[in-house]
Amino acid sequence: MKKIITYTLCLLFAISASAQNPRPAFKPGEWLKFRIHYGFLNASYATLHLTSETLNNVPVYHVVGEGKTTGFASIFFKVDDTYESYFNRENGRPYKFIRKIDEGGYTKDIEIDFDYKQDKAVLMDHKNGTQQNFTINNQIQDLISASYFLRSNYNLEEFKEGESIDLDMLFDDDGVFKFQLKYLGKEILRTKFGKVECLKFRPLVQSGRVFKEKESLTLWVSNDWNKIPIRIKADLAVGSLKADLDGYNGLKNQFKIIMD
Repeated sequence: MKKIITYTLCLLFAISASAQNPRPAFKPGEWLKFRIHYGFLNASYATLHLTSETLNNVPVYHVVGEGKTTGFASIFFKVDDTYESYFNRENGRPYKFIRKIDEGGYTKDIEIDFDYKQDKAVLMDHKNGTQQNFTINNQIQDLISASYFLRSNYNLEEFKEGESIDLDMLFDDDGVFKFQLKYLGKEILRTKFGKVECLKFRPLVQSGRVFKEKESLTLWVSNDWNKIPIRIKADLAVGSLKADLDGYNGLKNQFKIIMD
């Protein structure tokens, strides 16, 4: 159960999508909160907070993603994860990615610096005192920057059901891998905020990296100018897990709710 919740937090940080908008999909100050349910348990929560900063004299967006178990679930296991990304305001390229996690005593403390002049990323493992270099291209994304890049760079008005979005992603010491989102069409969901029209996706990942092949993972994002994650659901052999948008603040555009 701990592993399932941990990876769901990761996927919430990584995935959303957007039509290419004449206006931005987000702005500094945007804050999103998600509640993760496993069966009848409110197992954990995750937040994403976007600010505007400078890094090495370059204007960047800075996003902090945090995930924690809470309440009754925290008695059985503890998840306390922090993810950070600094990425270019214009093209969405990440400059720095930070991953600090504590999952039931399993810890990681990783920092990645992206160097586009040398086409490499330098991963520093602060816990083990090691360093790795990876070859990258200009389209690389980290776990956090990918979400905001997708929200601003894809024209889904021309997408057909069954088409996929592919991204090269780097966020851990196992190297660059291909992350893929398959578009499944539109669907209206009932949420705590009301009925929301969503774009529906199936994240496709390498077997064994996140979820097993027999497990089905589905993502819904709002079909408005914001393109924020509304729900993620995993159908598992031992039940189901669901993460829902639980709160928001500072959206760039109006959150579209369908009124009865």
